[in-house]
Amino acid sequence: MPSVAPQLRDLRRRAGLTLEAAAARARLSPAHLSRLETGRRQPSLPLLLGLARTYGTTVSELLGETPAVADPIVRAGGPGAREADGWTYWQAGGSGRGMQALRVHVPHGRSQGELVRVHPGEEWLYVLGGRLRLHLAEAEYLLEPGDSAHFDSLTPHRIGADTRSGADLLFVHTLLQSSLAGLCLGGGASGAPAHHR
Repeated sequence: MPSVAPQLRDLRRRAGLTLEAAAARARLSPAHLSRLETGRRQPSLPLLLGLARTYGTTVSELLGETPAVADPIVRAGGPGAREADGWTYWQAGGSGRGMQALRVHVPHGRSQGELVRVHPGEEWLYVLGGRLRLHLAEAEYLLEPGDSAHFDSLTPHRIGADTRSGADLLFVHTLLQSSLAGLCLGGGASGAPAHHR
């Protein structure tokens, strides 16, 4: 995966955020965000999603991909696969929109599926193949191909593949760009891990 360090720094500065303020909103330590910005650490897909939400942008922009003209069609042979810590994803929607659509392969047995995320917005997912384990608050669901879920992202949630070959899904989430999103993401939260997927 290409280095995202220059884009992370530029997007934070464009948002007018100090390292400390951006780290608080993304629920990271300033030292961790600094390592990401200097390229000493590569972010996982859950971190990329969280940082995209924090900066009101898309994973594509974080990766430095040139924004396309607002074409409503995303062809099958479009942007290639990207990998982040074992998770593979493909762009499935246009850039610069109020929501982001991805096709995702979740590998079996990756620890990220066990990390909980809470953030403002909505998420929708549709299982294409394999079985997906979805935890929403205290409930656990097994989703088969053809099953879908639509939930408020403020509900603590985590996902993981329940089949050895992993699981494939379509994933759509809202990108909140208001100051309210920043307030919800930052501040005195319970200290629960901030990443999932």
